[in-house]
Amino acid sequence: MRDDPRLRELPLAIGGQADQRGVIATCNYVARKFGVRSAMPTSQALKLCPDLVVMRPNMEKYRIASRQIAAIYRDYTELVEPLSLDEAYLDVTHAKQHQGSATRIAQEIRARIAAEVGITASAGVAPNKFLAKIASDINKPDGLYVILPEQVSEFVANLPVAKLFGVGKVTAQKLHQLGVNQCSDLLTWSLADLVAHFGKLGSSLYSLCRGVDTRTVEPSSERKSVSVEETYSRDLPDLAACIAEVPELYAALQKQVDRTKAHEHINKLNIKIRFKDFKQTTVECRAQELSEAKFVELLTTGFERRKLPVRLLGLGIGLAAKPRDDQLPLF
Repeated sequence: MRDDPRLRELPLAIGGQADQRGVIATCNYVARKFGVRSAMPTSQALKLCPDLVVMRPNMEKYRIASRQIAAIYRDYTELVEPLSLDEAYLDVTHAKQHQGSATRIAQEIRARIAAEVGITASAGVAPNKFLAKIASDINKPDGLYVILPEQVSEFVANLPVAKLFGVGKVTAQKLHQLGVNQCSDLLTWSLADLVAHFGKLGSSLYSLCRGVDTRTVEPSSERKSVSVEETYSRDLPDLAACIAEVPELYAALQKQVDRTKAHEHINKLNIKIRFKDFKQTTVECRAQELSEAKFVELLTTGFERRKLPVRLLGLGIGLAAKPRDDQLPLF
């Protein structure tokens, strides 16, 4: 849309083509009005919006824009924690610009992104990461929302529990069945009761429904996995056909591992299978090195779980945390 203004008023999506079993990666707000969303099969998106313009991704273009935006961030603080190509947390507690006003800094960053990169950006300003993330989504696609410290309690009390960090569809449904719809409903629950019902997540729920999030912005985010996957234009009919695809996927994974210098930190191998009915399974094992034969074993185990034609295969590795150079605290 930035590079071709004619696309701005059209329903536009980035993703794979419908005749190649493509999936929507993202779409503009015009398309979203028709019900189009990310992770939706392109064929379904075109049924909802027959005039949808579908374009292939251009990752190099996105990386260039991402690097430009990251450079702007670091003019204000070194405490930048990237979440993806287009999203990051910034801790501006000690920033000197605008007398340390986080709101004015966010306004200036948004203006610079528009002027220097040519795209819009939304921002959320709040006392912690959880609230800043929620705030950043409120006035999209080109807005700013600020939550002042004295507004936290009222803001969080009116928040649907489904918005809480770590609450997915299953947990949200469980909370609703217990009569918990908003964070204000959670305030009557003790920490012990929440832990009893939700385990470790219960402790997080107890803090978040009070607007408490003690996570710091971590500028050096370690890679935890490397993977490759392929969605096939025609379903792979049986196990033999799946195994025949392993060498090509394995070669692609080797390149990714080489590029990321991840060889020394491998501690798991895993495979992902998405079957014809869109049900998915994963299988993993402990390992310290790549092994094509081991991937075939994992694939065989996963395929036997459903024994249906396969639309997607993925190979990946899990990485062990890198050893720390500094001394750990005693407690």
